[in-house]
Amino acid sequence: MKNNLIITISREYGSGGREIGEKLAMELGIPFYDKAIIDKAAKETGFCAEFIEKEEQRVTSSLLFNLATNTYTFGNMVSHYGQSLSDQVFQAEAKIIKDLANEGSCVIVGRCADYILKNQFPCFNIFVCADFEKRCERAIKIDDIAKEDVNDVVKKKDKARIRHNQFYGSQDWGDARNYDITVNSGTLGIDNTVQILKAAIENYK
Repeated sequence: MKNNLIITISREYGSGGREIGEKLAMELGIPFYDKAIIDKAAKETGFCAEFIEKEEQRVTSSLLFNLATNTYTFGNMVSHYGQSLSDQVFQAEAKIIKDLANEGSCVIVGRCADYILKNQFPCFNIFVCADFEKRCERAIKIDDIAKEDVNDVVKKKDKARIRHNQFYGSQDWGDARNYDITVNSGTLGIDNTVQILKAAIENYK
């Protein structure tokens, strides 16, 4: 890629967005960031990585809520009074995402990266979707979700992502107008989706 370009991927749960992002990054020869952001945020905040992963999509806005629900890690309570743990995690990840964008072209999955980098970095924003049934099939196969639970799990994951993006991103998650391209991986397949996105990005100006 001649010029730096940050590729962000928002995705419905079970659509294969993470796999698509990883393969796309390999095709373009640029870094891929997903779980690495959690590890960096853990070092930044002092929270354990497992806690951050659970907290990422929890939307709370008050210290009292966190205390009332015993939301803590390794016995450490909220360190910044008046700020929820969710806010601390989001701010740490936002800083990391901006730092990664400053380093050069890359693919970043989730975490409101499209909103965080908006109007600050050259971005190509992608939304990956798929039919509900196909997403359920993938969740059973890839994430080992029990067949009897999969419908509820997929719905809850989507609702969490919608709430998180509306709360921190202030925009409608999944609205095609908020992205440069929206693709249906259930129809196209993972590898075809990667190639279509690669072609679109290479011709993007």
